[in-house]
Amino acid sequence: MSPRPRRRAVLPAVLVVPLLLTACGGGREQSASSDPASASSTAPAAHGYNDTDVMFLQMMIAHHEQGMEMARVAAERARSDKVRNLAAAVVATQSEEVKTMGSWLRSWSKPTTNDHPPSVHAAHGGMPATGPKEIKTLKRTKGAGFEPAFLNLFVAHQHNAVEMARMETSKGGNRDAKAFAKRVQESRTDQIRQMLGLLNG
Repeated sequence: MSPRPRRRAVLPAVLVVPLLLTACGGGREQSASSDPASASSTAPAAHGYNDTDVMFLQMMIAHHEQGMEMARVAAERARSDKVRNLAAAVVATQSEEVKTMGSWLRSWSKPTTNDHPPSVHAAHGGMPATGPKEIKTLKRTKGAGFEPAFLNLFVAHQHNAVEMARMETSKGGNRDAKAFAKRVQESRTDQIRQMLGLLNG
C-alpha cells in the first residue's frame, strides 16, 4: 500500500552519496600521512605532488649518483681518515636516499631519470657544479693533491644540492618530498662546513 512513499524517500539518500564521495575525494590529499618519510624509508610519499616535486627528485637522483661516484674514489684514495670516513658516510646515506626518491617517483608512475639537459633547469638550481669532465680529472689526481681536489669539488657539488633543495621547499607540493628537501638542505650545509674545516685545517 505504501511502496510509492518509500521510493520517494530513497531518492534523496541516493543523491547524497555523490556529495559524500566528492567531499571524501577532495580531502584525500590533505589527509594523507603527515609523517615525513625517513631517508632510508621506501614507503610511498603522500599522493599529492606537482611538477616541481618530480623534477627535484629526478635531478637529485642524478646528482646523488655523481656524488657517490666521487665519494667512492675518495673512500679508497684519500689519505686522511676523516676524509675517507666522510666519503664512506656519503655513499651509505645517499644510496639509501636514492632508493627512497626512486620509490616515490615509481609510486607516482614517473620515470626516475630526466632526459632534459641540466642547463634546461639552471634557473631551478639544476646546473651541475660537477660533470663527467670534472669527475674524470678527479680520478686522475693522485698523491697529496687528491684530498684538496676532492674536497673543493665536493663542496661545490653539495652546494648545488642545497640550491635544489631550496627550490623544492619553496615550490614543491608533496609534503614528504619537501620534508626530505629540508633535511637535505640542513645536512649538506653541515657537510659543507665540515669539508671547509678540513680544507682550512
